[in-house]
Amino acid sequence: MSDTRTATAALLVLTFVVSFCSFVYEFVYSELLTVMYGGTVTQYVITVGLYFFSLGVGAALSDDLNPEDYGGNFFRTEVLLAAVAPAGFLLIVGLNSVRVPRAVPPELLWTVARLPVVVVGFLSGFELPLLTHMVDDRDDDGTTTPAWIHRLGDRLHDWTVTCLGVFWNVERKEGRRSGLSVVLAMDYVGGLCGAVVYARLLYPRLGLIPTIFVLALLNAVAALAFVGYFSGWSWPSSDNDDRRLFGDSTPTPLVGRVPKTLLVVCLLLTASYAGVVANHETADERLSELYLEQQIENEYPPGAMSVEITDQETTRYQHVIRYERTWTGAGPNPHFTGRSEQCLRLGSAVQLCDSWADSYHNGLVDVPMSLVDHGPETKVLVVGGGDWIAIDHLRQYNVTVDHVDLDAQFMNMTKHDPFFRHWHDDAYEYDRLQTTATDGYRYLQQTNETYDLVLLDVPGATDDDLLTLYSKEFYRSVRQHLTDDGMMVTWAYSADRYPEHHKAFVNTVGAAGFTRQLPYWAWEDIDSDGETERVERFYAFAPGGRQPLSVADGTAYVQQYRDRYHDRQWHRVPRYRGVRVNSIFHPNYDVLVDT
Repeated sequence: MSDTRTATAALLVLTFVVSFCSFVYEFVYSELLTVMYGGTVTQYVITVGLYFFSLGVGAALSDDLNPEDYGGNFFRTEVLLAAVAPAGFLLIVGLNSVRVPRAVPPELLWTVARLPVVVVGFLSGFELPLLTHMVDDRDDDGTTTPAWIHRLGDRLHDWTVTCLGVFWNVERKEGRRSGLSVVLAMDYVGGLCGAVVYARLLYPRLGLIPTIFVLALLNAVAALAFVGYFSGWSWPSSDNDDRRLFGDSTPTPLVGRVPKTLLVVCLLLTASYAGVVANHETADERLSELYLEQQIENEYPPGAMSVEITDQETTRYQHVIRYERTWTGAGPNPHFTGRSEQCLRLGSAVQLCDSWADSYHNGLVDVPMSLVDHGPETKVLVVGGGDWIAIDHLRQYNVTVDHVDLDAQFMNMTKHDPFFRHWHDDAYEYDRLQTTATDGYRYLQQTNETYDLVLLDVPGATDDDLLTLYSKEFYRSVRQHLTDDGMMVTWAYSADRYPEHHKAFVNTVGAAGFTRQLPYWAWEDIDSDGETERVERFYAFAPGGRQPLSVADGTAYVQQYRDRYHDRQWHRVPRYRGVRVNSIFHPNYDVLVDT
């Protein structure tokens, strides 16, 4: 193969690598912004739009780069990308870790958080034009691409033209392809590979933090490989003769003398990123812990709470975080008894803490069990509840339970973990329990069972992926699987704190055919100060009239707090005007909350 073909092949390999990185940067930023701000569709759409806009601006301005130094500008671009992309990632994390003064407008934070997308897109816009010019400039013998690429391209071209001939009038064009066409083709191939590798390997196996450093390492290595292969640099020998940096076989230089400082920076970045990637598990864990600890502490007044992450694991569906929170504020602790306690979060939403794990499940299970019969003939469906605690409460009533949860990995983890076993007492071994690892909506579409009680122990509506569980179609499926006297019970966000969510939620439940509601709170003295506090809000929904809650016939928990439950009555489900129902086919994003 001639030197020209070898050099062209090297440039096309670089095209593949940089396009791979460029596409995956877009995915990483989209997912990071989703984690930080919620709303998968919103974040991905805005990120993709900003990225391609910036890509276009960069490509348009690439003509203003010095045509005598395409190679040097390409090297500078890769070094800048290697430095800027991780820095932008850390900037977004930092914005969501520090306490931002209330005087700072949210719109300003929104804009700053998306600047890394714009900068990376702008720099990536330089890459293809520069590579195209270099490929065209090296076409000294009239052959733009290596022979093997020609053969592969000819076969694909013949096949494609044959397919086009089914619908269009075609005429196969012979002759060489321009540098633009082959560079674009390699760019698209790199983008496809980036998407597949990110979705199947990088994100599920490594996570976001190691992935951003893997990409930056690839950019830095690409920059070094390019300057090493195409550089005109030479080292003085002992006999004062110049020697090429990479030997006498180096092709005609594309890169002049790049600043030594920039080369040193590139080498330092490469070494640093290689160290992070080699120890990616430690780096991921430590950086995640620092961010999560600060984020949780920021939910309390300054200096009031200290947080330490004790364990975290990412399943296929969620990030499971265990932490210990310690009261460090002045005065009595208003949040829990004692100085420290353990808590659990799934993603950004807190799921349970030692101080209220029981009272939450008292509200979810023990209050509605005062409205239905107890015994094996009573059939209960639990959607969610992979920690098995709700099952433990139901076991006390000897009812028959069907349990549906999507995350089998999480359920297996909580079976034997001491933290969870303390609360569920091996409830997964209950002899009247049938557990299915699947999506709740899909389960209801496939089963013919009917239930006296359906308990929704599902995550909060913080992410687009959960829109289905808050949709008219899902609630309608629940209603269709209720017995004549059956009801659905779910926890709910406070209407005072999340009014837009509440209105969309209630309208959606009403549109699904539920006409009556019984709202109530779970109660407990969680800080042992002698005062009973409200813990969690719940709703029982029914498609028709139901008997009121009877304290005299209620469970032990209801009788313990009889003064809180003696006046609980069913009411008509309200209808809010101008508030759209959330549907799978026409989502209302007001149902999502920003926690």
